[in-house]
This record gives sequence, structure tokens and C-alpha cells, in this order.
Amino acid sequence: QLQLVQSGGGMVKSGESQRLSCTASGFILDNYAIGWFRQVSGKEREGVICISASGVIMHYGIDKKDRFTNSRDDAKITASLQMNDLKPEETGTYYCATRDPNSEYRLNCPVVGGIWGQGTQVTVSL
Repeated sequence: QLQLVQSGGGMVKSGESQRLSCTASGFILDNYAIGWFRQVSGKEREGVICISASGVIMHYGIDKKDRFTNSRDDAKITASLQMNDLKPEETGTYYCATRDPNSEYRLNCPVVGGIWGQGTQVTVSL
């Protein structure tokens, strides 16, 4: 079974930071781009940030570009999302994802799922 297992999340105060992790199970993450997405209450799921297999980062939206960053550690088959200066309206469920194993574009961003993590709740209070 190919899986992405997420960890981290929880409650933070407005303006604080949080780090999320995503670990591959059943496949080698080295050859996959990793995308991060979120679903905020009342809105559709949206892209946050993506990192290719070679480490090239793709950003979504100027409002997040200066505050969010991501990285990967292929030896640990793990990817991380660092979120700084969080805002209450960014409360929601955050997901990591990769393309399907047979995708010719699995090394590249953007990511179109694919394999999805279970989601991690992030709550930003006032």
C-alpha cells in the first residue's frame, strides 16, 4: 500500500509558526515532487507550495510566498512544510500529496494527486 503519513499540526496563536511533516510509506519519495494543499472552512482545497524531486520550489499566491516554505529529506523519505506568521483565516486541514507512481510527471510541480496524506488540522487563534 502506497501511503503518505502526516504529523505535526495543532493550535498556534496568530503570528506564530508551525511545521508539518509528511513521510512516505511503501515507495521511494526521492523520485516524486511533493505538493502541499489546504482546505479552509467554506472554501475549496487550494495549493500552498510544491517542491520538485530536484528541489525546485513552486509557490501559490503572493500572500503565502514570503511566509511559507518547504523542504525534503530523501534519506528520511520525509517532506516538511514550514509556516510562519500564521493568520486565523488560515485555520484548516493541510495535506501533502504526490502524483501517481506511473505518472510521467511525478518528478515535477505542480502536483495533481495522486497519493494523499491523511490531512493535519492546523488551528490559528487570535
